Amino acid sequence: MATFLYRLGRLAFRRRHFVALIWVALLTLAGVGAASAPAAGNSSFSIPGTEAQKAFDLLEQRFPGMSADGATARVVFKAPAGEKMTDKPNKAAVEQTVRELGHGSEVASVADPYTGHTISRDGSIAYTSVKYKVSGMELKDSSRDALTKAAQDARDAGLTVEIGGDALNSMPETGSGEVIGIAIAAVVLVITFGSLLAAGLPLLTAIIGVGIGVSAITALANVLDLGSTTSTLATMIGLAVGIDYALFIVSRYRAELAEGREREEAAGRAVGTAGSAVVFAGLTVVIALVGLSVVNIPMLTKMGIAAAGTVAIAVLIALTMIPALLGYAGRKVKPAGEKSRLLGGGRKPKNPDRPNMGTRWARFVVRRPVAVLLLGVIGLGAAAVPAASLELGLPDDGSQPTSTTQRRAYDLLSEGFGAGFNGPLMVVVDAKHSAHPQTAFTEVAKEIKGIKDVVAVTPATPNKAGDTAIITVVPKSKPSSKSTEDLVHAIRDKGADTAAKADAEVLVTGSTAMNIDVSQRLNDALLPYLALVVGLAFLLLIVVFRSVLVPLKAALGFLLSVLAALGAVVAVFQWGWLSGLLNVQQTGPVMSMMPIFMVGVVFGLAMDYEVFLVTRMREAYVHGEKPGQAVVTGFRHGARVVTAAAVIMIAVFSGFIGASESMIKMIGFGLAIAVFFDAFVVRMAIVPAVLALLGRHAWWLPKWLDRMLPNVDVEGEGLRTQAAANGTEDERELVRA
Repeated sequence: MATFLYRLGRLAFRRRHFVALIWVALLTLAGVGAASAPAAGNSSFSIPGTEAQKAFDLLEQRFPGMSADGATARVVFKAPAGEKMTDKPNKAAVEQTVRELGHGSEVASVADPYTGHTISRDGSIAYTSVKYKVSGMELKDSSRDALTKAAQDARDAGLTVEIGGDALNSMPETGSGEVIGIAIAAVVLVITFGSLLAAGLPLLTAIIGVGIGVSAITALANVLDLGSTTSTLATMIGLAVGIDYALFIVSRYRAELAEGREREEAAGRAVGTAGSAVVFAGLTVVIALVGLSVVNIPMLTKMGIAAAGTVAIAVLIALTMIPALLGYAGRKVKPAGEKSRLLGGGRKPKNPDRPNMGTRWARFVVRRPVAVLLLGVIGLGAAAVPAASLELGLPDDGSQPTSTTQRRAYDLLSEGFGAGFNGPLMVVVDAKHSAHPQTAFTEVAKEIKGIKDVVAVTPATPNKAGDTAIITVVPKSKPSSKSTEDLVHAIRDKGADTAAKADAEVLVTGSTAMNIDVSQRLNDALLPYLALVVGLAFLLLIVVFRSVLVPLKAALGFLLSVLAALGAVVAVFQWGWLSGLLNVQQTGPVMSMMPIFMVGVVFGLAMDYEVFLVTRMREAYVHGEKPGQAVVTGFRHGARVVTAAAVIMIAVFSGFIGASESMIKMIGFGLAIAVFFDAFVVRMAIVPAVLALLGRHAWWLPKWLDRMLPNVDVEGEGLRTQAAANGTEDERELVRA
């Protein structure tokens, strides 16, 4: 591995014009494809194998004209204080709004509140439901504009009007935080390298990689049904790993220059050593992201694969474009320890013989490993305590900021009709094989009325064939509550009994039931997914480190950091701690995708630091240093760079906390805090403490396993052996051959 990458690095350095041309051409091609492709919207959401999805598919077959997958909007009206919606002026304003809403070419139906009896008991609130022929992602802007204009006309008539539903769904806004994150990353790179040019290389290559990846996702969005959040995730992860991978190679290049090597040779060795770590670190991230497919939720699978593709591009760019750009930079990129004149280069250091911070910290940990280990484990354990109270759910309009019309519509409906009105359940009765379908419909509705926490049950609405009916059930509690989840299970249990009596199948669907089924699917898949991802990465790390205990320690450390991060997410987004600081306007259940998503992404990113830091330690150990000294050597060369990489990744992820969409905000915070725990507590404290305690046993590997494993030579031992045996000139001739 190291020898192949060494050759690749030197080739890219020499043929830099050709390499740069290839990447610019790919970026241009992807950009043209993205510009000519139709805009992506929200991906169609499905969860194969669940009852909610089965009912939804049945509705598509039995009620072909109802546009079951069409967008919906609820326009909610509230009369001025002391008035009612039945007063003549208010009624006229609502009827005018209903007429306006019905003129749209994409509108399937509009319900009149006065004929549909959708007026609250006190008469102060009413609503109309608008059903569209196309899904939210296909809805034209003109239809959304007509919806908001009709609402504004009713406001001008003196009514309070708000709009809920998925018809107003739009692309999430990340705000200025993302730009701030990149700016912080730039500052950290300048401080790390002491050179504006050297700092600019990782940023440039990361932006090019993300540009290619996100442009490709945009170009294929409609073909592959990729949602708007897919490119956001790819940007988030692509930027973070793209900067980090380039950072490690540029840092190693400067270290090789400091040892007196020529620039082409230094580029080859940097790619051969640090590049090997980049390849395996990238593989762990790809495994974690692609592994999301085991959950069998198409949207999550597509998000994972798209992000994995962006990570793969980041690896390839780091291995080829970085050495090419180093060739262009020439002597402007200084050896390690030297700064550019603009940043104070040429000044004599005050204490040239003083060990750097990484060395001093490593020596402290090696002297007191037990104390550091206990402090780290207890600290992460305390942070993980809130995770025991984790409640899962999917965001709805009730989780939107109070400044949005969707949230205000949600609150008005709760005020006028009860909290459960925002999440009605749709019960589908399939009586195709029943001798008396109408009796089955009546019996099901009667059974549901007797269930606890049911506020209202509408009469069954059969299809034209009379073999299938829809019954709407209004729960007492809000959609994301545990009581509503229990109600869904209770209806399904009653439905099983009714099916046996009346020979009819009862299915519960609707957005609330769909969210409950998604949460259950994610909970059921968490352990198999964890076993798959950690198992594959464990095997990969055994090959990299040629050790059993080091990969085991890496996996256990990851579990500590991800549990602590989940605890922090619960404390902020569920309990409300520091919610004002992070602009979390609505607390509630944690997004059901969060645990499995964090397990996947954080595991891949955590292994980055493990590979980059511990390969340096193993490199020192295989070259004859004692275990404790190898830990110190690894920190002397790698701690500064790993710290910079972690700060950069935290800054990039934190930039997404400013997003308007609660899911993106929660993901950004969760990943940022997880990287903080993993990099600075697990990898910087617990890892060296454990390695110091294990000593030589840390690198133990059974002989039979040693013979079976391929020698990937991540440490570049093959390059050193060749150099020692053949001399520098012979080595260069061998590489060129």
